[in-house]
Amino acid sequence: MKSAELRQKDVAALQAEIKSLQKAHFNLRMQKATQQLGNTAALRQTRRAIARAKTILAEKQAAGQ
Repeated sequence: MKSAELRQKDVAALQAEIKSLQKAHFNLRMQKATQQLGNTAALRQTRRAIARAKTILAEKQAAGQ
């Protein structure tokens, strides 16, 4: 998800998005551990997507206070 799309979401939606990304990242890590992961770049992509969403969430929370 692009940062422009994330910026349009509210705080609750961002928190839900982070939670789903973390769950997806966990599943990818489990696939890697059992050697079932075909696309290893997906780990990096989800990790960066989580960081992007957390950054925007922090910006929104700082602006709200």
